[in-house]
Amino acid sequence: MQAIEIKKTGGPEVLELKDIKLEDPKDGEVLIKHSAIGLNYIDTYHRSGLYSLPLPSGIGLEAAGIIEKAGNNVGDFKEGDKVAYAAAPIGSYSSHRIYPTKNLVKVPEGIDLEVVATLMTKGLTTFYLLHKTYSVKSGQTILFHAAAGGVGQIFCQWAKSLGCSVIGTVGSDEKIEIAKKFGCSHVINYSKDDFQKKVMEITNDEGLPVVYDGVGKVTMEKSLGCLKMRGTFVSFGNASGKLDPLDVGKLIAPKGLFLTRPSIAHYTATRNELDEAAKKLFEMVKTQKVKIDIFKKYTLEDVVAAHQDLEGRKIIGPAIIVPN
Repeated sequence: MQAIEIKKTGGPEVLELKDIKLEDPKDGEVLIKHSAIGLNYIDTYHRSGLYSLPLPSGIGLEAAGIIEKAGNNVGDFKEGDKVAYAAAPIGSYSSHRIYPTKNLVKVPEGIDLEVVATLMTKGLTTFYLLHKTYSVKSGQTILFHAAAGGVGQIFCQWAKSLGCSVIGTVGSDEKIEIAKKFGCSHVINYSKDDFQKKVMEITNDEGLPVVYDGVGKVTMEKSLGCLKMRGTFVSFGNASGKLDPLDVGKLIAPKGLFLTRPSIAHYTATRNELDEAAKKLFEMVKTQKVKIDIFKKYTLEDVVAAHQDLEGRKIIGPAIIVPN
């Protein structure tokens, strides 16, 4: 069995492939053989130290696979079940692992495990953003940053299926057609154009009820400027760097804005919440309201290159790691 380990924080070069030996699963745990592992931007935060971990540590929060051995008191999970997860404990970058069933979901028949491995983090994120953090309504115009990325491709399809008009931003002209393909009504290249000005033009100076911002540092202030009275700013990532301190009196108070910083953990804290989110996600895939095109597959041996590509913005769609 193999796993990626980090002994110190830093660049992609700190990722090390190790041979491991696992014990039998304990109460409430199962041994999973991974079929595919999700590759997500949050993994770079853990590796770099932006989000601190006790070291040495594994890395990765998302995977799909098959249960090879079950401990006691695992509910209705059993050997041979197709399962997936997108939650702590960290350590999904591995061929096999022991994992608690409290954070595990069963994968319905007819859904490919490689697709599921791209879906859990990004799809559950999309679920809570659209249905829980700010519950969108048909007919609303909303803004999503990095619309051509892994989360963006799922989010824009899902939002369109709910009757929303999505304004998407991208970082290059090459990504404009990708964002349109996945459901954006309007696409703005924020590296060339003032997206706040463009949004106000599109909305006839009315502004938006909600902005979803996973880019962070370079977009936050103008994102707030795109909102209408009592609008909601949803900050759920920092792809461009750690957020700067916020001047509440200048940026929030004039329009009575709402600001929230959610994560999957806030919306899947109970078994009922997790099952609700996973059921809706798998339904969106089965009905093909959300379609997944896997952009690239890496092996565990390729993980350094995978992180270089991730941070270099070379991955323009869902990507996975497939253990050998």
